[in-house]
Amino acid sequence: MLGGTSGLARGSVLFRTIRTAALNSTVRTPASQCVRRFNTSPQRLCSHNHAPSYVRRVSSTAAPKIPEEQWAQVVERKGGPVTYKKVPVPKPGPDEVLVNVKYSGVCHTDLHAMNGDWPLPTKMPFIGGHEGAGVVVARGELVKDIEIGDHAGIKWLHGSCMNCEFCRKSDESLCETASLSGYTVDGTFQQYAIGNAAHVARIPKECDLAAVSPILCAGLTVYKALKESGAHPGQHVAIVGAGGGLGVFALQYAKAMGLHPIAIDGGEEKRKICEDLGAESYIDFTTSSDIVMDVKKATGGLGPDAAILLAVHEGPFQQASQYIKSKGTIVCVGLPGHAFIKAPVFDTVIREINIKGSYVGNRQDTAEAIDFFRRGLIKAPYKIVGLSELQSVYQLMKDDKITGRYVVDTSK
Repeated sequence: MLGGTSGLARGSVLFRTIRTAALNSTVRTPASQCVRRFNTSPQRLCSHNHAPSYVRRVSSTAAPKIPEEQWAQVVERKGGPVTYKKVPVPKPGPDEVLVNVKYSGVCHTDLHAMNGDWPLPTKMPFIGGHEGAGVVVARGELVKDIEIGDHAGIKWLHGSCMNCEFCRKSDESLCETASLSGYTVDGTFQQYAIGNAAHVARIPKECDLAAVSPILCAGLTVYKALKESGAHPGQHVAIVGAGGGLGVFALQYAKAMGLHPIAIDGGEEKRKICEDLGAESYIDFTTSSDIVMDVKKATGGLGPDAAILLAVHEGPFQQASQYIKSKGTIVCVGLPGHAFIKAPVFDTVIREINIKGSYVGNRQDTAEAIDFFRRGLIKAPYKIVGLSELQSVYQLMKDDKITGRYVVDTSK
């Protein structure tokens, strides 16, 4: 024990000696050793007061070379066609990232946007696409949770206010000021696209970028619709348009969620693909003499517990209420232009039928949909073509000749 004035003085000298030795030791300790010894978090100072490791990474890693111009498919007038041309590479704002889009799925929405089919104005001219998967090559100064080199996806919902009632309840897609990729802002049919950092999908690096790109809209949309249907494992779900770009994912998500999927579509080619992807029954509307009876028969007589309507024509929306099970749920997802849904009021009330719409999923739905894919539960067929061939894909859509999903490679 130190006592008296002389004792305190000796104690003070001893303290200064120890502190000086500790500081000298800190100066001589390399930062690399510090990380190895203490496994320092990138967001914390180590015990030797070195700069955070994220500062070292940024300063020592060469930034990706970003060109001034890029190839893109541009819609210059309502009705198209798209024009394949060089455009400037955009620069991200403070809360945005720039994604080098490697692949982008082609959705029927892209065709609707070009044709101006919906009562929602697009920007003009605009670059379509909203299923873009690629690599982050630049980020704004406010972005902290996405690193250069991370894999990311740009979805239909580009951004939202994050402060309204809908955003606070995780219904960002209902935000009145939401921005839409490939519609109100330029989308992913270009080699470099801007994404709102809060809304871009985080894609695990083990996921193939071409294969995962359709999950960003098609997969996410049908996964959300199946959740909205309220169907439980062991129940039946009818999927109308099962052989199309959304349907091939709906079949697999339904199977993975423990449901019994019934496919409704037309033609033998689609029969084969639907059965290969898990459909327990296939109803061919081109050959069936009574679709309502055939659907009920496939479920044991009462009808499916849920129906997911992915059709691009109006007819199936008028028909679903005739075969849905009492207390069942009809979920409208497809958006045929200028179409209406119709059901008899008496039947709807007495049988307690639920009719609802389902839009795109939120950020949590996105993470869940991608996780199903990451675990190998979703393997829908897709065909890769060059970005320069986008107009021919639109023509196949118009002719109703697409089975599965088309994905464009932005390098071609």
